[in-house]
Amino acid sequence: MQPYTIRPIRQNDNIAIATIIRSVLTEFGANKPGTVYYDPTTDDLFSLFSMPGAEYHILEVDGQIAGGAGIYPTPGLPNGCCELVKLYILPTVRGKGLGKVLIEDCFAIARRLGYTQVYLETMPELKMAVGLYEKCGFRYLTCSLGNSGHFGCDLWMLKEL
Repeated sequence: MQPYTIRPIRQNDNIAIATIIRSVLTEFGANKPGTVYYDPTTDDLFSLFSMPGAEYHILEVDGQIAGGAGIYPTPGLPNGCCELVKLYILPTVRGKGLGKVLIEDCFAIARRLGYTQVYLETMPELKMAVGLYEKCGFRYLTCSLGNSGHFGCDLWMLKEL
């Protein structure tokens, strides 16, 4: 595995991580309305994640930003539940276990912040990610939770911590 670090997002990371998110969605044909591709908050994740109950981490590989993931208190979620959001990794570093590392990091963040469940929304186009979520213990739901506004996502999953 290549040397990597995981650290909290900094304001000067905004452009790089927004570019990664949009390039991955485009790669998988998931750059459609109702996803983070068109969400204006994608361009300023530093500010979005500066609220209480939220935290976003950047993955660096060999000193370069290669992805990220975060925990967010999406409005309308049940008490004790947060959302795993904006987990995206460049294709050059996929398949090396770093997605799982980021998810486990998010689980640790969620526990530290007092959450007992982690929810996520995704789509079938991101089948590699869906398989990873299954391996990490997420189970499928029959409907969405909360009010993310991402109507383009039609797979919903939940993990008990």
